Amino acid sequence: MLGERAHSLHVRNLVKRYGSVVAVDDVSFTVERGRFVTLLGPSGSGKTTVLMSIAGFVEPSAGDILVDDRIITPLPPEKRNFGMVFQGYALFPHLNVGENVAFPLKVRHVAASEAGERVKRALDLVQLGPLADRLPRQLSGGQQQRVALARALVFEPDLLLLDEPLSALDKKLRAELQWELKALHSRVGLTFVYVTHDQEEALSMSDEVSIMRDGKLVQSGAPGDLYNRPRSRFVADFLGKSNFIDGIVEKADAGGFVCLSGGHRFGQLSSGARPGERVLIAIRPEKIHLSAEAPAHLANRIAGRIATWSYFGAELQFRIQVEGIGEITASHPAWKSRIPMTAGEPIWLGWDVDDSIRVVED
Repeated sequence: MLGERAHSLHVRNLVKRYGSVVAVDDVSFTVERGRFVTLLGPSGSGKTTVLMSIAGFVEPSAGDILVDDRIITPLPPEKRNFGMVFQGYALFPHLNVGENVAFPLKVRHVAASEAGERVKRALDLVQLGPLADRLPRQLSGGQQQRVALARALVFEPDLLLLDEPLSALDKKLRAELQWELKALHSRVGLTFVYVTHDQEEALSMSDEVSIMRDGKLVQSGAPGDLYNRPRSRFVADFLGKSNFIDGIVEKADAGGFVCLSGGHRFGQLSSGARPGERVLIAIRPEKIHLSAEAPAHLANRIAGRIATWSYFGAELQFRIQVEGIGEITASHPAWKSRIPMTAGEPIWLGWDVDDSIRVVED
């Protein structure tokens, strides 16, 4: 099985400079064998340069890349035995599906009989067995992407590298292929390293996400940990939506603190705060409770007025004006909403002390 060939990857103090521009700045991380890890970040963050360095297409200025405990930094791409899936698929238009998938075996001089069996297994993995004789132009975008995946898996690579492979597809097809990619990873058991700027892709598929910004790796962790416990304003804002409230610590102890902001007082779970210190609090819109009356069961309660609202099918999003703080966004399930959808209507917002988090400004 392919899963028995899974390997670990170690990126150690990786640097890439282009003249005076530092594209990758001392990046280190480990991908344990058989894990699905995503490098996530905005355009220009350095994530693709890291992936191309792992693949061998970009020569690092400093640092090392290891597979298990073996340094592979000096090796050319063809000696690394990595599968690669690109955004543009890179299929040969004059070759049919089976021939496209067989191409890596042909250049490796695999016997025709063995190659035929491997191609069949790879196409079955991506559920394209019946389409082996079709040309790429006869396939949908999603089917072409599956062919590219089969071609990257057919020679039993040590790692599978994926560079924004779903970005050319429409939203519905992207969502379907996210499920399929996650299921494929479970079936083959290989180590996957995935690059995307799409937060939903990263959260839905990955065992672990590493967020990059300006060439640096700023935070890594399981998707749920990153979403619920971002360390910085950038991570909280990039990985979904957040409200941010500036405040001054009024009092603090080992379990948390109370801060003042715009004439309002909030409780917050967080150690290490000092009275008089300026703090920044992040709150996800879906963690804010909306009600016509003050929510007595929640520690933090403030009054506001509805500024505007938007309907998104499954949820409603409200922008609420709060005196002394400004605009706060809150989301609410649409199917059970009794919130008045009228601009200027008074409304109460509430959240508990563990529903928000202190982050650093960056």
